[in-house]
Amino acid sequence: GDIMKTGAALFDRRPPRKQTGGYTDDGKRYPLPPGLGCFPLRHVDDFSSRVPGSWHERGGVMMPMFQSEAMWLNFSSHTGYPFLVKVAAGKINAATGEEWRDRVGRDPQDYLVVPDQPWLDGYCVEKGEIRQFIAMPLGEGYSVEEQITGKAEHGGVQLLIHPMKAEEWEKRKTRRVCDDVLYDMASEEPCAAPAMEMGLGAGGRMQQEIYEDPHPFEVWDLTHRSRCFVHIANSIAWRAITSEDPPHMPPTAKEYSDAGLPWFDYYSDEKALEGGDALKTIKSVKTLADEKSKVALPENESVTTKNIVRLGPKKTRDQVREGRF
Repeated sequence: GDIMKTGAALFDRRPPRKQTGGYTDDGKRYPLPPGLGCFPLRHVDDFSSRVPGSWHERGGVMMPMFQSEAMWLNFSSHTGYPFLVKVAAGKINAATGEEWRDRVGRDPQDYLVVPDQPWLDGYCVEKGEIRQFIAMPLGEGYSVEEQITGKAEHGGVQLLIHPMKAEEWEKRKTRRVCDDVLYDMASEEPCAAPAMEMGLGAGGRMQQEIYEDPHPFEVWDLTHRSRCFVHIANSIAWRAITSEDPPHMPPTAKEYSDAGLPWFDYYSDEKALEGGDALKTIKSVKTLADEKSKVALPENESVTTKNIVRLGPKKTRDQVREGRF
């Protein structure tokens, strides 16, 4: 999959543009926003002398984000081969709210299935509802990791993938074509962010389901896996490490809506997960900022979503080094 950038903490068809802009947290539940392109990913090993020791130890890749920028994940399996994917932010499982573990759980289901799951925009707080992944400086109390564990220790995004057993795939004799799934984040004018590393807080509410695994649990090959730690650097740190400028700052949700850009409603008849109990009570970035009498989300305006596109399922990259998790 790819890591995608959204506008207004938004998401793009959600064709191959993966970047979105500012986000709206007003208590309303919105459709999925358009995306604005992929976030750039760089191997941590290519900048080992410039990154923190903990980043080098964990390996993986890194990407830039502005404060209050939103992101979404776009998953793909070009041959239709099924994969089990665990997604965490700050080592907090995005489906259940549980702390990270390499072991895979079915009850509750702590993973999603690709290609059945096309996208993931945030933390699953209720059945059919997520709160957007929103980048905030790690250590200021905004990340979901800090809310649940009380620590600002990991940040970033963690991925763990298991394939379906080859013999099970051969039995199915079915090839499905699915869209790429992108991980996209929305951003706004960055506020002062002294912390180099970013964590993911909870943004506005959006309509999205995480689907139940339609396969027997025994079909997954838990003896083979791949993991990747995605580190998130703020714009200043990104320039210092890579000597590159981060992507453009995305527009706000209102600018998206005023421009007539589409929002997206993805429908599938697959059963959806109920949402993690630990995630039902997390506070959004806006709520936490209000409690601190701060403004963390400039231009957080309500918008009217007129242009909604209904979508449904459609029936070798460089190796990333896996380090300590």
